[in-house]
Amino acid sequence: MSLRTALHSVLASQEEIAAVEERTDSSAQVGCIAAATAGNRVQVELSGVIRSVVLRPRDGVPALEAELYDGSASIDLVWLGRRRIAGIEPGRRARVSGLVCQMGDRATIYNPRYELRARPGE
Repeated sequence: MSLRTALHSVLASQEEIAAVEERTDSSAQVGCIAAATAGNRVQVELSGVIRSVVLRPRDGVPALEAELYDGSASIDLVWLGRRRIAGIEPGRRARVSGLVCQMGDRATIYNPRYELRARPGE
């Protein structure tokens, strides 16, 4: 380990350390790409931690929205017609797949397939 690497690890913020850990965990998942590299209208498979979950109706239809963060970027996950999904909660790790759509400046996957993953230490 170089002096620069050692100094950076000591001076890095908690957010930077969490991002590095998340990128490492996500890249270890076979077949998954980084959310930052997900292009518009591309089928992707991602792995990360759910940061937030919100019930936000769209055009009168219930929609459950979650933010998935993989250390490189966040992507919105939207399940139309759902008010709640067991296990989809902040702090939970998940592996998702679906078609990425650019909605303004946010990458979004509608009705993604998902697989809940164990939390670290479980």
